[in-house]
Parts: sequence; structure tokens; C-alpha cells
Amino acid sequence: MFAYTLAMVISESGIILQLGSSDEILEQYHNIVSHNLEQKYVYPGFIDAHTHLASLGSSLVQADLRYSKSIEEVQNRIQEYMDNHDKIDGWLYGRGWDQTLFPTKEFPTRFDLDEQFPDVPIYLSRIDGHAAWVNTVLLDTLEIPDYDPEGGEIVRDNDGIPTGIFIDSATNIILENQPPTDEDTVKQELLSAIEETKKYGITSVHDAGIDETTFNAMRHLISVENFDIRVYAMVAGGALDVEGVNGTKSVDRWCKRGQVINFEKKLTVKSAKMLIDGALGSRGAALMKDYSDDPGNRGLILQDPESYLKEVQKWIKCRFQVNTHAIGDLGNRIVLDTYINATQNLKKNIHNLRLRVEHAQIVTPEDVEKFVDNEIIASMQPTHATSDMNYAEDRLGPERIKNAYLWNTFLQKGVKLALGSDFPVEEVNPLLGFYAAVTRQDLHGQPLEGWYPEERISRYDALQGFTLNAAYAAFQEGYLGSLRKDKYADFIVLSDDIMEIEPLLIPDVKVLKTFLGGKVVYEA
Repeated sequence: MFAYTLAMVISESGIILQLGSSDEILEQYHNIVSHNLEQKYVYPGFIDAHTHLASLGSSLVQADLRYSKSIEEVQNRIQEYMDNHDKIDGWLYGRGWDQTLFPTKEFPTRFDLDEQFPDVPIYLSRIDGHAAWVNTVLLDTLEIPDYDPEGGEIVRDNDGIPTGIFIDSATNIILENQPPTDEDTVKQELLSAIEETKKYGITSVHDAGIDETTFNAMRHLISVENFDIRVYAMVAGGALDVEGVNGTKSVDRWCKRGQVINFEKKLTVKSAKMLIDGALGSRGAALMKDYSDDPGNRGLILQDPESYLKEVQKWIKCRFQVNTHAIGDLGNRIVLDTYINATQNLKKNIHNLRLRVEHAQIVTPEDVEKFVDNEIIASMQPTHATSDMNYAEDRLGPERIKNAYLWNTFLQKGVKLALGSDFPVEEVNPLLGFYAAVTRQDLHGQPLEGWYPEERISRYDALQGFTLNAAYAAFQEGYLGSLRKDKYADFIVLSDDIMEIEPLLIPDVKVLKTFLGGKVVYEA
């Protein structure tokens, strides 16, 4: 399964020339600069198969609301944020609240913010990015329709008055009115995010849903800065494509522009990110039957299936991989059936396209077979399961939950599993995902046997998911994902051996060094 080696030679251009014993290499290569890693543990650099790089950067300068256990704690954190910032220009942004952690588990309202913050416009994004919580002063600047937009919900009270919670596409009503973000701001967000990712041994990311501004910022930074990461970017398509540059859709712009392949060895754009449904926590994931804890609600479809099919076909005709967010069992079925129908309509061999389902959280046994038969990649995030386990069964009930977070089921049937974090929805550290994948436990080792432990996977498979399988999901396995001759020398040095130590100790393992193309880009 693994080949262990003691030394490797790297060219000045960052390519692995040879691996072997120290004696073999020193005998063959005489005039080389050597690095003694003092018998620490070297692994391929982690590849996070589902991220939001600029969003991570922006989250670092917003009010951090993650793990807040009550509305009062959210209020306190916003006040602390305001106390630490002399002046709030425009809106105050925060991210990470999760009502499932509050005592009532109910959505908060604008009045909860108005109590302490009546004058500053506040926009708070839910932990999954699929819902927003705003206060009245911001709400009063908007024109709110008296109906729900397609693929979204404006939560209202018994009198039909908006409560301040907007779900999925309804958030666009707010975001269309936010102060614009310029390219220089996005550049700073990207650089801040990269400083964070390299601390955790991430050498490559799949950036899920970039807009035109982010693409231009990346391309410029790569040309002039130390851009210490490789990016496989997915263009924002479908329900994500709200930018409307010069009135054109992203699929039309990118079909005309064509793929960007390995620009300066740092940036590839040859895929599209689409959305079919929302998230489980905000009850936007599309289900075949009602939510067990919300009768009458089956979630949201964010793009009309006929429109979705047409756009998928367009992307495929233009030689772009399609990667679609699907969480609910209905959402996954629509995506899988669309992929099959689109490729049949275009007379394309689906097996060569490496189509992906992002998240693939709730999948019926019948639809698991569609992954198998059509070689569709399941791009999944292990920490989603351990974050969701406190409420997922409430949403789905005791039977449907058996069809959720099916990592081992997919692997045993031969489905390629690419693993990631979905940061900043989850923590950046890939070792938390590795730990969740092999234990299905929280950081305290609970539940003792793991949550639905039959879906745990081996350490080898978890590592493969964060390295070689992630590279495969981006058509990059020829030069990324493992340490082999002629591949890029992207690797990390760890304080402990994650394949051998006690599972509960995995989250505490430290990244000592991160190498990108053979050069140190981070050192603890």
C-alpha cells in the first residue's frame, strides 16, 4: 500500500528526480544542497478537494461566530468585534452561527440583533453559508418581495413580516445591495487565506465557485507575488452565477475563453461548480420525503432541473468538468440523472469526464449504484459528518440517516472518494478531516464506537482521499498527489506518524514544514 523511502532528489524547477536510500542518492548526486529532516515524518502535501479560498480570507477579518452556544454569545462576540475595531465602515459581517447549537435550536430573528445593535447594518452568514441573519436597519434598506424567490426562502412571522432570516437564493436579495468588493480586497483575502492554509500542510486546493473578480485576482497574484499554493478552480455556474458580468453568463464567457491549464504551475480552470439544493442544517437540502422534524418541508431546489440539464450540457460541450453541490437524497438523484441524461444526449462517454458530486451527503442505495456505474466522483468532507451528527438524525429520522455520509459504502463499491474540508464552513486543518474519516468521533472521542461506525474508513483510504484521489478528481494525478519520480515536490513534514499514533492524538499532530515545488513555504 505504501512505499517508504529515506531520501529524494529535487530539481531546481521543483520536480522529484529520484527517491531511494540516502547512500544511493549521495553516491549518484555529488553537488547538491541537502536538507536533513531529522527522521521526521514526510507525507505528500495535502490537497483539499473542496474549499472557498477568498471566503476563508474574508472570514479572518469578520466577527467569528463559530461554536456560539446561544444568541447571547453571538451578541457578545459582535460587541467584542466592534470594541476591537475603531470604526465600522458600511456593513458589519460575521460568519459561523449555527442555531442547532442554541438551546431552542430555532432560527434567531432580527430583533435579537436590534436589542444591542440598532444602528449598524449587520449581515451574519450561517456556518454553511446557506442562510443569512440580518438586523432591521439593514432590512429597511432592501426591497423585500412578498413571495419567496425560486430556490430560496424568506422566513416570516405569522403576520407575513420577514424575521431577518434568508435562506439560500433569498440571500441574493441582500447581497445584491452590499457594498462592492474590489479586486484589491480579493487579493488581500487570497493572500491571507494562503498564509493560513500552508500552516496546515495544504499545498493544493480545489476552489469551489470562483467569480470573475477572484479569477483576475488569482492570475495577477500568481504573476507578481509568492502565491504559495496550487489552485484547481471551479467557475461559479448555475445558481451560483449571480455576477452577470456585462449581462453574460459564466458558461458563455468561459466557453469563449476556454480552459486555463496549469498557469505558472499554480492555476487551472477547467471545471464548473453548480448548486442543486441547500444545506441540511438550514433545512434547504432537497429530500424525497418531508423533513422528520419539519413536516411539510422537503427543502429547496435551487435551479430548475430543465435549466440545470441545459447548462450541464453546455459546460460538457465546452470541455469543462461539472461539479455539483448536492446534499439531500432528491438533490443527489437530480444531479446523477442529469449527468447521465446530459452525456447520453451529447453522445459523450461519461466514464472519461470525471463528473463530481460535491458533498453527496444523503444517497439512496439505488443512487449509490449510479455513482458506481458511471464512475462519478464523490467529493466529500468528513468533518461535515461529525459537525452534523448532533442534529442530522433529527432532520432525517432513524431510517434515512443510514443513507448519509456513506464514505465506506462508496469505497467498497469502487467509487473514487476525494476528500476536503469546505473551509471556512469547517476548520482549515486537514488532519481534523483525516481524524473524522477514520473515527467518526468528535475531538473528545465521542461516541465511543464512532457515529455509525460501519462508515469509517482506513487511514490509508483517508490519506488517499486527501492526496492522490483529490488529484485524480482534478485530472492532476500525473503530477500531484504522491511523491514519485517526475512529480511536483509538494510535501510536508509532520511531528508524528499519523498512520501509527493513537487516533485521539491525530488532531494534535503539528506540521513542521510545508514544501511547495521543493521550496520551504512554511516552517513552524
